[in-house]
Amino acid sequence: MQWFLGLGIAGLVLLAFALVFDGFLEGLFDSFSALDGVFDGLLSLPVIAGFVSMLGFSGAIVLGTTSLGVVPATVVGVTAGAGAGWLTARFSRALMREHTPPAPRADDLLGSTGQVVTAIPVGGYGEVLLRLAGQPTKYAARSTVAVERGAEVWVESAPTATSVVVRPVREGED
Repeated sequence: MQWFLGLGIAGLVLLAFALVFDGFLEGLFDSFSALDGVFDGLLSLPVIAGFVSMLGFSGAIVLGTTSLGVVPATVVGVTAGAGAGWLTARFSRALMREHTPPAPRADDLLGSTGQVVTAIPVGGYGEVLLRLAGQPTKYAARSTVAVERGAEVWVESAPTATSVVVRPVREGED
């Protein structure tokens, strides 16, 4: 039973090591990449740690609670370890596939409407309030014509990440 407990504890230590030194030992398993994805994701450190831990603790539970011998306890441990390793691999693949949408860019403002916060003089800068990804954001704004505070404007271009070129929206214009 000590061997099984030792395997279980060693698996937990290996998992803690994998979490603390993320990717440090992953290079050991890169040589298996020549097998064209046969072991893809199955030979990562967390998967191996889960397998060893579950093998050890399951074997110790079977050996300690039943009158079965070491061989049945090992079979149960290997089966439980394979299941834990498979679930760990599936879970990590699901996490790796999780993609977030790209961050909004200034070009996403083109054609959007907003309101003038600080009047825009001819040839000078004012401020407009625009919505980028649903969030209200203030931008420095230029216009070829003077635009009063509170006027609605369209964004024609975004020369920098913090400034835009706008034109006023006229009544009846869409």
